[in-house]
Amino acid sequence: MNLKKFISLAFLCLFAVNIQAQKGYELWLDYTEIQDPDVEKKYAPFLNNVELIGNSSTIQAIKKELQLAREGFAFENSKPSNDSKLIIGVQSKLPTAIRNIVNTENLGEEGYKITSLNNGKTIVVSGNSEIALLYGTYGLLREMQQKNDISDLKIEEKPKIQKRVLNHWDNLDRTVERGYAGFSIWDWHLLPELIKPEYKDYARANAAIGINGTVLTNVNSNALILTPHYIEKVKALAKVFRPYGIQVYLTARFSAPIELGDLDTADPLNEDVKQWWKNIADEIYAEIPDFGGFLVKADSEGQPGPFQYNRTHVDGANMLAEAVAPHNGIIMWRAFVYSEEDPDDRAKQAYDQFIPYDGKFADNVLVQVKNGAIDFQPREPFHPMFGAMPDTPLMMEFQITQEYLGFSSHLVFLPKLFEEVLDEDTYADGENSTVAKVIDGTNSNKKLTGIAGVANIGTEKNWTGHPFGQANWYGFGRLAWDPYMDSKDIAEEWLKINFSNEEDFIKPMTDLLIESREAVVNYMTPLGLHHIMATSHHYGPGPWVDDLGRPEWNPVYYHKADKNGIGFDRTSSGSNALAQYAKPIEEKYSNPETTPEKYLLWFHHLPWDYKMDNGKTLWDNMALHYQKGVEQVEEMQATWKKMEQYVNETEFKKTSMLLEIQLKEAKWWQDACLSYFQKFSEMELPAGVPEPEHNLEYYKSIERPYAPGINPSW
Repeated sequence: MNLKKFISLAFLCLFAVNIQAQKGYELWLDYTEIQDPDVEKKYAPFLNNVELIGNSSTIQAIKKELQLAREGFAFENSKPSNDSKLIIGVQSKLPTAIRNIVNTENLGEEGYKITSLNNGKTIVVSGNSEIALLYGTYGLLREMQQKNDISDLKIEEKPKIQKRVLNHWDNLDRTVERGYAGFSIWDWHLLPELIKPEYKDYARANAAIGINGTVLTNVNSNALILTPHYIEKVKALAKVFRPYGIQVYLTARFSAPIELGDLDTADPLNEDVKQWWKNIADEIYAEIPDFGGFLVKADSEGQPGPFQYNRTHVDGANMLAEAVAPHNGIIMWRAFVYSEEDPDDRAKQAYDQFIPYDGKFADNVLVQVKNGAIDFQPREPFHPMFGAMPDTPLMMEFQITQEYLGFSSHLVFLPKLFEEVLDEDTYADGENSTVAKVIDGTNSNKKLTGIAGVANIGTEKNWTGHPFGQANWYGFGRLAWDPYMDSKDIAEEWLKINFSNEEDFIKPMTDLLIESREAVVNYMTPLGLHHIMATSHHYGPGPWVDDLGRPEWNPVYYHKADKNGIGFDRTSSGSNALAQYAKPIEEKYSNPETTPEKYLLWFHHLPWDYKMDNGKTLWDNMALHYQKGVEQVEEMQATWKKMEQYVNETEFKKTSMLLEIQLKEAKWWQDACLSYFQKFSEMELPAGVPEPEHNLEYYKSIERPYAPGINPSW
């Protein structure tokens, strides 16, 4: 081989390796070649013969997506068919003969219908808006990616929740609070002139799963985002997102009138303050007519708010709501509030602050509530506010980024967690008043509904750090569209789209995903334990921490372990937080014997030798749960080793290494927590649970000052 040929071959090999390394960037829009000739024969004629009605930017986005799919599926050289045809158009613009058949009257502005006509020779994607057509196109391509039968399609879908939003906790310096996948994808320094390709790809990925809004900035907000210098940059992003139906939102710092204006107060009832916010809103909407509105964190964790002026959450939220109302904007007012002034039980504070104001918020205000009353724990009961504010639209807030679940080094399928919360019965309006029915408005016929997910997105080539972290972003979008979806169906769908639809892959990997969340609960916080992570960065165990300035900052506050037992008594004999739930829940959970074991130590402080349903003591059960969690990770490893033939080399190796980290840290969690709690229980570890590798002092000495996800010192 001559030198020239050798160099050319080497370059091609290097290029091929780079392509392999890029795997994952496409997320769930990786239209890989369909090699089955029978499947190609069924799909290709439709993608090669498309009638796309219209010429707007959204229609052009649809056209481009179909082209990418056609190229990715390798249908470009397939023979076109005169018989098969794909028609995509708003119902009112369809050919008359088809328009009379395809009824979209009840689909709203975002719902779509995919219909097979003429004995399967024609597929029609329709809806009442061009955004609906975009969703419908992605719906059809999703069927093809899974290699489903499309010979007789009768798909009709519409979102059950109106505002389906990602919350980015991204700072203007491009750091990401609780971010584990690199820096922020928003390059504020180079905007608005430089529009990076990933901005469009971000919009495509979100539209494909029905997400229709994005909050670009951190809830711990910087007032500078409201200045003309930054609004010009936000406008550029909004322009990219608009064809994909995605509105932009910003966080509003409550003290902005002082920090940016010439006012000496941010009192929400002050007329000058009201006018200042109205002016800001007018200026933003003049540049971005479809701007969504503001997300606000106030009077929590040191953030400014109306309390310092002796005002209420209602006063603050309604003042901002009045400013954006003329522009059809909304306010998402977070209910995550806690302070040292109420040391009784942090879990009670949001309920106590908001329930008295049920029905008093403006019509364009959504009160955004975390799924649980503490803080995105591996498991916690649903937030009692979801069953107690029938006259206020409540917006669910889930955390997609894994702040308390091992960061991006642990494989945890969060849609299982989301589903568990959504399926919980609040009894707000009798039996079967699930959390899902509260947030989609079913229970009280709410006019405004919403759901938010704290994003796990960064500059990593695969966006989320862990290859399987993508599944959590995807799963959130699917559940935001339909909160009644089964997480198992979502897992199967994602696996088929991203890897293979071979049964020998799908079944074991679906089982792995569904079990993964329970594994994390077992090796971190079994039986209702919570918030025992190391403080500040929340990386690794720290149940012994007791020296921080406020009680609720210390893990010992939450487990209350002593020689008499462990757990937080939230019954009438303790903090009485149970009284915030409906009577059927309060009565059932007041008795440890009828409390679900998964919540046992959340609601009860019990003796170490308390006998549980299996006849074993509480101590033995706790230790066995920790051990089971470790064993579950070992099983995940064993399953993954058998999947090498179904995935590309880069993803296989990276996931294998991350599972090794996860196993190491699961054992760390087990050994550290059992070493600490054993000093109180003074009981032997049960059979099957190995002695900790090191003594307690070793585990207490471990420090991780540069764990990712917290703001740097600069």
